Amino acid sequence: MELVRCSSKKLCRSSSLLFNQVLGVTTFRNYSSQVSASVPLRCKKKKADFNSNKHFVDYRQVHLIGGRGGNGGLSFMQLFCNPLAGPDGGNGGNGGHIILVADTSVKSLEKLQSEYRAEDGEKGMSKHCHGKSAPHTVIEVPLGTIVKEDGGPVIADLDFHGASFIAARGGAGGHGNHHFMSNDNKAPHISEFGAKGEDRRCILEMRIMAHAGLIGFPNAGKSTLLRAISRARPKVAQYPFTTLNPHVGMVLYDDYEQIAVADIPGLIPGAHKNYGLGISFLRHVERCLCLLYVIDLSYPEPWEQLDALKYELEQYSPGLSTRPHAILGNKIDLPEAQVNFEALQERTGNLPVIPISAKKGANVSALLRHLRELYDAQIK
Repeated sequence: MELVRCSSKKLCRSSSLLFNQVLGVTTFRNYSSQVSASVPLRCKKKKADFNSNKHFVDYRQVHLIGGRGGNGGLSFMQLFCNPLAGPDGGNGGNGGHIILVADTSVKSLEKLQSEYRAEDGEKGMSKHCHGKSAPHTVIEVPLGTIVKEDGGPVIADLDFHGASFIAARGGAGGHGNHHFMSNDNKAPHISEFGAKGEDRRCILEMRIMAHAGLIGFPNAGKSTLLRAISRARPKVAQYPFTTLNPHVGMVLYDDYEQIAVADIPGLIPGAHKNYGLGISFLRHVERCLCLLYVIDLSYPEPWEQLDALKYELEQYSPGLSTRPHAILGNKIDLPEAQVNFEALQERTGNLPVIPISAKKGANVSALLRHLRELYDAQIK
């Protein structure tokens, strides 16, 4: 196994094993001059009736402890007719490393434990028997995972399949008393203890969690929209902050391309000051290539939602709100939504607003075609 420290900042391409389901085919207007040739596919397999309690994990703090080296042996050989044959203590084995390996089959950090402790090396034995070195502990992580010291800079970037990084080295085995024999000291009564392994607290982050992220206020319909365009099953309810952790669904097209869409927990004004879900919400947004602003058209003056969302993103990271994005006017099926939609269009200028109904499935196909255009422009 080749062990390297990775420093490249290339963005990885996510993939998934799930299919999408597209609901609704109504189109309100031609919002884009260029329509993608790819067609979103409809999955015929029935979805589960229960809500999924699995969520996407893109940030994890782990405590990594390398294995301790085995102690050196302290013994003297005793043979027939030669009771003082000399020192024969063997060396101790080396402790195991903890190695992070990028793997395309791993999509999330949810299975990582909070602490990993590598195995210790075996101690040296008599008759010059050296202790066995411990096997390494290999942890598979998704592509694009970056490793940081606790409160420090980035120390590794695993951006291609098979990229490896020794996160915590095991301790060296101690020497037995045979190692210290010399002309001046024929019978050394000393041996070494095995060295301790590295003890590190690291932060693992995914550089990209999804191609597109659904951004909006609580109860704007983000989870309902993710259900409509993918097989993901986030919980849907009428109270705020139903989604406390991001959920990721996959949208499949007829040319076998897959686009990952993330349902980001709701944002409230003051999120950059850690109000509501605060910084944890904004950290998820930063790991999306494109942004989809989901605006609730049932509220009067919906453009204020858009301004508040962009303001919070800019306060957290300047330039974050200017990433490639689209504006989705949700709940267009409600009576008051049409008037609010026209007012929102006037406030956004040349940037098109796509009217949709995540609950009824209206105009979802048009949204998916526009999503593919954003994906092609950013990835390809």
